[in-house]
Amino acid sequence: MMKPLKAAVIGLGVGEQHVLSYQSIPGVEVAAVCDIDPAKLAEVADRRGVAVRHADWRKVTEDPDIDVVSICSYDCDHAEQAVSAFEHGKHVFVEKPVALNREDAGRVLRAQQDSGRLISSNLILRASPRFAELKRRIDAGELGDIFYMEGDYIHQILWKITEGWRGRMPFYNVTYGGGIHLIDLMRWLVGREVREVTAMGNQLLSRDSGFGYPDTMVSLLKFEGDILAKSLTTFGPQRTKFHALNVYGTKKTFINDMPDAWLFDGDQPENRHAVTTPYPGMAKGDLIPDFVDAIRLGRPPLISTTDVFRVMEVCCAAWDSLQQGRSVRVDYPI
Repeated sequence: MMKPLKAAVIGLGVGEQHVLSYQSIPGVEVAAVCDIDPAKLAEVADRRGVAVRHADWRKVTEDPDIDVVSICSYDCDHAEQAVSAFEHGKHVFVEKPVALNREDAGRVLRAQQDSGRLISSNLILRASPRFAELKRRIDAGELGDIFYMEGDYIHQILWKITEGWRGRMPFYNVTYGGGIHLIDLMRWLVGREVREVTAMGNQLLSRDSGFGYPDTMVSLLKFEGDILAKSLTTFGPQRTKFHALNVYGTKKTFINDMPDAWLFDGDQPENRHAVTTPYPGMAKGDLIPDFVDAIRLGRPPLISTTDVFRVMEVCCAAWDSLQQGRSVRVDYPI
């Protein structure tokens, strides 16, 4: 029989979806939840039937009975909470980004490596049926050799940085919170790493607010094999939320759209073919069953340790490039 696992969730915004996902897995118990907002803590815990409730996250990370912790707190708290969880023998599933700077990411990586426990992150676009199908097509050679990609995070959530907790943190980067999804997706699709980044940003959308960082960033990426890519993150577009993804190959081109995507195998109207596979087609907790399975089987999760820290390093390099006004080589910690 499978050993029962006891899970806990810190932060009950998106974290409520983590609670639901754990509760859907046989042999997993949500043993505790945590939030600094007493009203939210009571509301979610009551709704999901969780008896043990904490306002102090240390009560979760230091509890010897907890096996796995989901960290869904404010981004500036991820690193400290993850380190504590690893030091107390927990597996960690953390919302992106794992940290807000290279030094804290390094602390988390060292703690994870010392603990021998697993880490994964909620880079959820890999769970989209449409993008999973595209991955299969690329791996099968259907698109030919990939030579250029565009992966853009387009979401009208300006209020999150002008009015919400993200804007109250000492530092926030929209690429770390949004564009990271598309950067990870492109890495995964082609199975190559980014070697060089050039980034620019502006603050035209939030210039009259107290937010002190770019609300729009564009990064040019050079992957192994000389594949080029562009990634836009904007928190203020006048359009519906969308993960724009264009993948150009020598045989076919994939263009994401709504409701359908398109595959092109030439330059004439008859060369356009609809891709009706669902998009986005996933929920926030859809990677958690794989993570639990990885814990039980002793295998890497779909979003591996390498993925978590390498995509974070690409984002850090993009910020370095913006600050320094030059192209930056990417040096990976793992």
